[in-house]
Amino acid sequence: MSHDIGTLDSVYEYQTRVFCIISDQRVFRSKSPEMFSAVFRRTGIKGAYVPFMVDAGDIGKALNSLRVLNIAGANITAPFKESVLAYLDVLSEGANIIGAVNTIVCKGGQLKGYNTNAIGIMDALNAVGFDIAGKKALVIGTGGAARAVVFILNWLRAESIIVAGRDAANTERMADHFQCTPRSLADLADFPVSADIVVNATPISSRDEEEPLTDIAKRMNPVGCQLVFDLNYGARDNIWQAMAADHNVRFLDGLSTLAYQARRTFLLWTGQEVPQDEFAKALSP
Repeated sequence: MSHDIGTLDSVYEYQTRVFCIISDQRVFRSKSPEMFSAVFRRTGIKGAYVPFMVDAGDIGKALNSLRVLNIAGANITAPFKESVLAYLDVLSEGANIIGAVNTIVCKGGQLKGYNTNAIGIMDALNAVGFDIAGKKALVIGTGGAARAVVFILNWLRAESIIVAGRDAANTERMADHFQCTPRSLADLADFPVSADIVVNATPISSRDEEEPLTDIAKRMNPVGCQLVFDLNYGARDNIWQAMAADHNVRFLDGLSTLAYQARRTFLLWTGQEVPQDEFAKALSP
């Protein structure tokens, strides 16, 4: 069967720009493809969004492929938010300070890295009326997501920030970079910590994922806590939600953060301002 150009254009949309998300096997649990695809459909903007699973040793090749294939933009998620920096041509000021990237704009063969995680976290906190200014924060994790959290909490004038991590050297390096206080994860289970907000910036949220962190979350005593914020979403038997319930405080998961940061990302990619509720609706059941 033959096709003329008009027919092919209606089927394949030659002017469609391609965007992607890059991660390890966790990429197939991400809600980003369905969210961005829905927003492209609703706005009439010609865009396709696809997930790419990449092995750790191939991240450089994957980034170079963005240039070769003329991919218009990419989301970067764990575990690559820090390692991609070595393969980018330019960093935004925020991404450079944070030391992690979750959004790439590809234009003219040049890759520019941004961090919209931090803005998404700020917007999510604002949406629930939590003012971090003058408050004490405990951030669990030392990866790219944790770096975005600490950056924005500092920028919002938190009184103090404790960073807790498993690896002492990584924790101390991050604490030095952001001028906050390092703690070991093990200490959190044995000693009370004063914190108005506890933020989980590790990829662990379910009881069946990692027993040591599950035990720590159960035994933690965050004195004065008002909000437990888990940057993950969709976890079964969420250990951080259980901790919030045990201490009778509010719980916030990362779904709203995903929607808020996606709006910023979409603007960087397309130059189009799209109402926030379009992203929220795309994530609704």
